[in-house]
Amino acid sequence: MRIIAHVDMDAFYAAVEARSNPDLRGKPVVVGADPKAGHGRGVVTAASYEARRYGIRSATPISRAWRLAEAARRRGDPETIFVRDNRALYREVSQRLMTFLAGRADLFEEASIDEAYLDLSSLGSFDAAVEHARALKAEIGAAEGLTCSVGLGPNKLIAKIASDREKPDGLTVVRPEAVQEFLDGLAIRVIPGIGPKSEKFLHQQGIRTIRELRGVERDRLIEWFGRWGEGLHARARGLSESPVSNEGEPKSVGEQETFEIDTLDADFILERARELARSVFARVDRHGFRAFRTVTVTVRFANFMTFNRSHTPREHLGSEEALYAGAVQLLQPFLDERENPRQRKVRLIGIRAEKLVR
Repeated sequence: MRIIAHVDMDAFYAAVEARSNPDLRGKPVVVGADPKAGHGRGVVTAASYEARRYGIRSATPISRAWRLAEAARRRGDPETIFVRDNRALYREVSQRLMTFLAGRADLFEEASIDEAYLDLSSLGSFDAAVEHARALKAEIGAAEGLTCSVGLGPNKLIAKIASDREKPDGLTVVRPEAVQEFLDGLAIRVIPGIGPKSEKFLHQQGIRTIRELRGVERDRLIEWFGRWGEGLHARARGLSESPVSNEGEPKSVGEQETFEIDTLDADFILERARELARSVFARVDRHGFRAFRTVTVTVRFANFMTFNRSHTPREHLGSEEALYAGAVQLLQPFLDERENPRQRKVRLIGIRAEKLVR
């Protein structure tokens, strides 16, 4: 029996800030750029659950976050506290958490700075996995003063969706026989990969729940979405063979971000690229690599056309700045007529460090 856990730290950056400063606990906290009284540039890195009730989310423009916070304050809600992010601190805490989790699973996979997959199949039953997950949550709380939400399922897809069902500090269990019942009533947006644009398109086809999506033939989904449609057909049925992998060295490290609003604002796009480069290089460093040979970027336009571009210089690259500079060189043509003559807006960007060097 395959038993997979997805561990997702609750509002990680904001929670770490609140742990460092108890005065922030239970208050609306926004981590990110300086809002400058509504005139700041940049975006929200993270928001506490209290701030999310005001409509503030990760990647929200910081100026909009300020306006939402002010509107809440005028309604008589608690005032929002804006905090500049401290990535070095978050990486330090993350490294301790990942080391802890890796030692308590058959197989371990770090999914991001604040989430990981654990293969717990050797426990033999979901009942044993539930007890193990409760113990993990308790140990993390005792050691770090942080909470996490855990999803347990028969594969990574179900575990990921389950971990988001009871936040914060939740534990959601989906046994193999209950997968379709669990999925069918959920909105299609919970499926990883379905963003605002694909959600809107599916809504226009009268498809709002996973049950309705499951009723669409594979060929129709491929007609709508290309090869991605075939994977969507499987995910609507709760199927995923993706392994939890901690074997061998990673050949590359990358991250991507889907924007809340499609944009061609070069300042915004390059600022998000800087944050991605910072996060990617931190993971390169955490895996024990000293350099990399190739920088790759992904650009997806509003019409879902997706392009990848890579550059391999003669010398090894060994810094966050080198990764960012290489990414900018590859991204800029997509922001002007060289690679984007029709001035299509950008939906997603990604940055990847490849050919890692010990």
